[in-house]
Amino acid sequence: MLDRLPQVADRILSSGLGTTPPAADLPADHFGEVLPAIYGCAHAFLRAVDQQRDFTRDDVAAFVGPVIERHAEDRLPLPMLMEAVHLSAQQVLQEAVALSEPHEVDQLVDFGSRTLELLMHINLITVEGYAEVEQSIYHAEREAKRALCVALVSGQPAEEQAARADTALAERYAVLAVQLRAEPQPTAAANLVVRRRIRILQHALDRIGGATALHTFDGESAIVLLPSGSGAHETTAAHLATELADRFAIDVVIAEAGWTARETVPEAARQAAEIAQLARLSGRPTGVYRLDDLLLEYQLTRPGPARERLADRIGALRPAPHLMETLDAHLRHGADRKAAAAEIHVHPNTFSYRLRRIAELTGADPSDPGESRLLAAALVVHRLRPAPTTPAGS
Repeated sequence: MLDRLPQVADRILSSGLGTTPPAADLPADHFGEVLPAIYGCAHAFLRAVDQQRDFTRDDVAAFVGPVIERHAEDRLPLPMLMEAVHLSAQQVLQEAVALSEPHEVDQLVDFGSRTLELLMHINLITVEGYAEVEQSIYHAEREAKRALCVALVSGQPAEEQAARADTALAERYAVLAVQLRAEPQPTAAANLVVRRRIRILQHALDRIGGATALHTFDGESAIVLLPSGSGAHETTAAHLATELADRFAIDVVIAEAGWTARETVPEAARQAAEIAQLARLSGRPTGVYRLDDLLLEYQLTRPGPARERLADRIGALRPAPHLMETLDAHLRHGADRKAAAAEIHVHPNTFSYRLRRIAELTGADPSDPGESRLLAAALVVHRLRPAPTTPAGS
């Protein structure tokens, strides 16, 4: 089993996850951080079996404890986790049986006994770990800091919230707006995904700004406040965007408003949030954005009759998502129609037909440079403002 451990560890994890919601509905990478713990624990356990020595509870806790703490912080349902642990233990026994010979029955019985003892240790560590996290004031402190951040962002008096959070108010803050390009999750898994994302963001901010960093993250968007003296610098936002995108496996855009006085935090946060939303809805990749990066999008979305008229130019395409997709690919690839068609997986002739259909419906020819610019502006407005609700029965 030691020789085959990488493959065995993968099967142990897969067996533990099973097919029961919400585990089966979670993203593939949600339990990625568990695999190294399974591998390390299994390796140490098998070495102990091979050397005929005890694998103590302290030995188990060194591998299992940190994982249990993360699951508890994410509020992964305890029954689901216990079921996963037992399914994983069954997989370990099945692996042992598959590798054993008829004359090794005594060794197999001893291995089974040791595996049950390992399972007992994991169960106890799991239950106690969950109880510790539930009783900890850790979460209360974080909620107090979140309330402080909300007060600062909304321009409300923050002295009382700062006292509850045991955090000194700073004269200046670096204001960041974070937005994720996230896909909707199944209901059963959504809360687990959100809690995991919040934990990951919190740990990243702890490293950047220590205990003084504040945020309002809800799993998809956040305002982050880094007080002066927290160690934040010009590359902080870029590092944060890259780290979060890597951990979440989705694009993460951050708008940076820079350093601002405490009394001007609300206005800086409002503008940063709007810029981050523009970057996300415009399909920008992971990175840090400022107003100068999105001047066109920002101006096109200012209220006024021109904005409404622009949006109406492609109103006829709204019931046809495939035409919207075609227009978007055409605008990004320009004259390279073959590349644009390949991106959306259609034949070039089909792509050309769709462009003609777009011209018929909108009255603007995507192949004409001037009219193409008009359609590009209309598409920007369409993306960045809510589509009107269609009346029932229409």
